[in-house]
Amino acid sequence: MNPSLHLSQFDYELPPELIAQTPAEQRAGSRLLHLDAQGTLHDRHFIDLPKLLRSGDLLVFNDTRVIKARLMGRKESGGKVEVLVERITGATTALAHVKASKSPKPASKLVLAEQFTVDVLGRQGELFELAFPYSVLDLLDRHGATPLPPYIEHAAEQADDERYQTVYAREPGAVAAPTAGLHFDQPMLDRLSELGVARAFVTLHVGAGTFQPVRTENLSEHIMHAERYSVPPETAELVRATRAAGRRVIAVGTTSVRALESAARQDPAPGRLEGDTRLFITPGYEFAWVDALITNFHLPQSTLLMLVSALAGMEPIRRAYEHAVQSRYRFFSYGDAMFIETPKQ
Repeated sequence: MNPSLHLSQFDYELPPELIAQTPAEQRAGSRLLHLDAQGTLHDRHFIDLPKLLRSGDLLVFNDTRVIKARLMGRKESGGKVEVLVERITGATTALAHVKASKSPKPASKLVLAEQFTVDVLGRQGELFELAFPYSVLDLLDRHGATPLPPYIEHAAEQADDERYQTVYAREPGAVAAPTAGLHFDQPMLDRLSELGVARAFVTLHVGAGTFQPVRTENLSEHIMHAERYSVPPETAELVRATRAAGRRVIAVGTTSVRALESAARQDPAPGRLEGDTRLFITPGYEFAWVDALITNFHLPQSTLLMLVSALAGMEPIRRAYEHAVQSRYRFFSYGDAMFIETPKQ
């Protein structure tokens, strides 16, 4: 990592009213800011995306499914708790954030949703190890709530259960959506297939750490949160074939970037490329498998803003975000999108 990179280089002013609180009426109804390979900005709409892609391009989607990871409850002693499951570790076990006036102790119990009791087994850093009476996924599905990001001010509603989920989600385990994928509906996917745009899938279970602020001014001191990822052999083969043919690998979302680039560091390992990744992508990083990116707008001083700056360049991203603010684009999870092409050398 470049030791001269500092947190303050990735800041920008964002009027609070530009933080989208609800999604667009239609999934593909958002605006699209296109940053082309020459560094020129174009104001478009997401429905224009097929015009920007070419036959032979490969779109790589993250098929993780958001789980209803938030549970309200109490300690057996009576104190209120809020549980956010971060990672399911077994059929009946999970690691979770537990918010309470006093942290629960090992061997204590939590009563959740006034429906069932979990045992606190211990701690792993900031997370608590919990044992559920039966299937974690079943209990969350019945009694949990969709864990909307902290900057969305309303509690999760039934509409959020559908719209804070991609149409192709299939592998349960995320506590935050891969939000670039929220813009794709089935007609858009069908249209892209008709145009000869290929698609493949990776899985990266987005954790709550994606919203954690960077707390060190010197970025070389930042410790990246870990997320579980998996890249199937068929996806890796499609990526290799696409690049060998001189076509573009286009990641849908920063989570797809992290999965692909983490797998590229393992390649040519046989079989499925998977594991925990703490890959921290900052300007100066040399991309191995990703040529372009479809993404949303990211928080100031966030690791995701650093990632897109690594792909497009710090100055082009600074200009793009300044333009997006001036042009009243909608920001963050339920906001508008960007299509970023790699700068021409």
